Amino acid sequence: MTRRILVGIVLLAGVALAWVHGRSDAPLAAADASAACRVALAPASGSTDIGREIARARDGARREVRAKQALERLGQLYVSRARISNDPRDYTLAEAAAGCLEARYPGEASALLLRGHVLHQLHRFSEAEQLAHALVARRSYVLDYGLLGDVLLEQGRLDEAAEAYQRMMDLKPFYQSYTRAAHLRWLRGNLDGAIEAVRLAIASASPRDPELSAWAWTRLSSYQLQAGRLDEAADAAETALAHQPDYAAALEAQGRILLARNRTSDAIAVLQRASQSSGEPDVQWLLADALRLQGREGEAGLVERDLTTRGALLDPRTVALYLATRRLEPTRAVALAEKELRARRDIFTLDAHAWALAASDRFAEAGDVMARALAAGTSDARLFLHAGIIHAAAGRSGEAARWLKRAHELRAMLYPSESALIAKHLNATEN
Repeated sequence: MTRRILVGIVLLAGVALAWVHGRSDAPLAAADASAACRVALAPASGSTDIGREIARARDGARREVRAKQALERLGQLYVSRARISNDPRDYTLAEAAAGCLEARYPGEASALLLRGHVLHQLHRFSEAEQLAHALVARRSYVLDYGLLGDVLLEQGRLDEAAEAYQRMMDLKPFYQSYTRAAHLRWLRGNLDGAIEAVRLAIASASPRDPELSAWAWTRLSSYQLQAGRLDEAADAAETALAHQPDYAAALEAQGRILLARNRTSDAIAVLQRASQSSGEPDVQWLLADALRLQGREGEAGLVERDLTTRGALLDPRTVALYLATRRLEPTRAVALAEKELRARRDIFTLDAHAWALAASDRFAEAGDVMARALAAGTSDARLFLHAGIIHAAAGRSGEAARWLKRAHELRAMLYPSESALIAKHLNATEN
């Protein structure tokens, strides 16, 4: 990329971000609307399938016939590409598409919905919730309830999210309803029900959007791995990659399966591809663990250095979990977890907070927070591992052994550095 092109991208992003952060529900000023449309419709090359789809939608949005639908589709494609590539600039472009849509078609509900999805992806959940409530008050549209349920879930309001998802299912049983039903069932400890629902999602996925199929197949792979069905998990991950090559989440799933089969070299190769594709901290953590299994300490250290610096900006929760697991910088781990809690209070953020508190030897507080993380009945190896170790530190050996045994049963879901903790602490509770 030349310096001129890079500067141009930065300037466009700056214009859009200045507009984004000053948003309200009031109509856009003419200058803001013009800036939003320039950013959303700026020409850019794209050699991937989704890049070509974006180019077609952008061209359609410049025409008079069906321009509104094309502009809405353009915003959705930017969000999809951001999920694939983990490039936050695409969220800026999606928000710009929402602003352009609103400017051209004042009062257009699809602009609010698109902006709500962007705010959700940027972890601005309370703002997204306001938009979702405004939408469901205006109309009975299935995706509005999906957005509402998503942002309620991230804020730890599981029962309210379930009501929104049920309303969504009542309005239209289809891909978007089924994927949310699958996740909700999994959160409540119903693995078989989650598998059933995600299979329905796969069957109903549109061939126009391969990223959606890839996501559902990746979820199925994770569920099958948790069920101990490695062959089925591997097949599902491979199918996800057939829909979306180099899909980081599917590559991570493959890496987990290969590690469960003790094929560490193969896992490293796959996880390196995943890290190059997304750079997500959880992928980096898993890659570093795999490298350490082969004694490649220097390479692991380089990955971990990036994880703890750049990763802290991308995903504070995962970095807090990593630091607490490795017993590094416990004060920083607590600070990162508490930073995440200011945006979302879901089960897994509570777990990260409890684990960071435990790493800081604040076991009484950790136990209280961990109890809240476990309250929904989620069957998750990491939750069970943390609960076991926290109970052990509090001298409750019976409870500790129970949780650690459950973590051991699901150990294929854990990273190697986490799995190593099970035997250590389980032996201590039995002696």
